[in-house]
Amino acid sequence: MPHLLRLLSLSALLSFAASASATSFVVTTDAVVGAVAATTEATSDASSSLSDDKIVLAARDDAASFIASAGNIRGVRLQAALQHIRQRAPHLIADDMQLAQAILSR
Repeated sequence: MPHLLRLLSLSALLSFAASASATSFVVTTDAVVGAVAATTEATSDASSSLSDDKIVLAARDDAASFIASAGNIRGVRLQAALQHIRQRAPHLIADDMQLAQAILSR
């Protein structure tokens, strides 16, 4: 009988541990997905609000050159647009290449 009690206790303990592990995985996954979604939404919001901005529109050719040259060619209009975007959306976390791609996609 004591052996059965120990076996049931061990079984219950393992069950709780598995449940806690699964819950931890779900919470971690939810946090990662939420962070990615927030970043994507912020980038989308910033790029869509800038799609009719004259400074950004004027930088399209420079953005294309920047992307085609893997960042080696930086035109004056692109530099102005990058500075303009960062001033309007200081919370945006994107590098120059990502912003150039967003400019070109509009």
